[in-house]
Amino acid sequence: MNIKITGTGSYIPKGIEKNEDFYSHQFLNEDGSTINYPNEVIVDKFKAITGISERRYAEEQLTSSDLGFLAAQKAIEDANVDPETLDYIICAHNFGDVKSDTIQTDVLPCLASRVKHNLRIKNPKCVAYDILFGCPGWVEGVIQAQAYIKAGMAKKCLVIGSETLSRVVDKHDRDSMIYSDGAGATIVEATDEEGGILAHNTASFTYDEAYYLFFGNSNNQDLDKDTRYIKMHGRKIYEFALNNVPLAMKECLDNSGVDIKDVKKILIHQANEKMDEAIIKRFYRLYKTPEPEGIMPMSIHKLGNSSVATVPTLFDLIRNNKLENQQIEKGDVIIFASVGAGMHINAIVYKY
Repeated sequence: MNIKITGTGSYIPKGIEKNEDFYSHQFLNEDGSTINYPNEVIVDKFKAITGISERRYAEEQLTSSDLGFLAAQKAIEDANVDPETLDYIICAHNFGDVKSDTIQTDVLPCLASRVKHNLRIKNPKCVAYDILFGCPGWVEGVIQAQAYIKAGMAKKCLVIGSETLSRVVDKHDRDSMIYSDGAGATIVEATDEEGGILAHNTASFTYDEAYYLFFGNSNNQDLDKDTRYIKMHGRKIYEFALNNVPLAMKECLDNSGVDIKDVKKILIHQANEKMDEAIIKRFYRLYKTPEPEGIMPMSIHKLGNSSVATVPTLFDLIRNNKLENQQIEKGDVIIFASVGAGMHINAIVYKY
């Protein structure tokens, strides 16, 4: 028995927010003081570092669970499975359902229950729950699905990553330009086909790193102090990722028994182009091997950082030939990897 991803789906919101749309924003320093650069300079510097030129924002009437449902429908159809045969629905997110123009999160009931309800699944033995694991949530959900299947507790699982980060950002913080909305979903099931998950690795660094990402006050000191927004210590995250993600990926690959030269694609969380490039360079340096051209597909330029949704969305785009010059063939070895709030790191070596 092997455990494979047999179907994928994604929902990419229609709302496009371009870098030029931030020219009219009032960006402030953490202490509320004015930044002594025009917004055009701030935005250009941001693009040079992150690679982001535009990002997607969810339609006003849709919430995170709606995006997850829409992606899940596509994954179920792609895998050609009966939703009533699903044993688990695992929904990764960070902020629940946040309605447009509000800042209050809603996780009652959990998003997985809402998705199951919208899929009109009657089977009570289909267990639906959420996972809060920062940006690595979808990867961790796949690892959990594999564990259930290996333990004989499940045969078929739906794993979703969905987020509407645009609704929890501080518009006075330059970092707000990074974040976006979206959803990706996958069917993970037992199969007699060759390949599937070959190895996985997860770690949680909390001793010093737990609050590298956190909820904090707006940079605008005049706003309500009781309202909190997503915040991050960008430099600390960058250094942490460079020092730890390549090592986690190497441990995972070594455990899989696959040679570094046989890796065809690395689908890494779309957090920051320069950071991701540095992680891949450092990873290949550990093997004293040159980095192959085109090894790391990127979607961040047009889609931004949608947290748990970036990796499954990227995978779905490549599977459906919607990413230029990026294809995956049967038998190819892929590494999924992510890093995010917690601080958590994980990786999967997967044979397509």
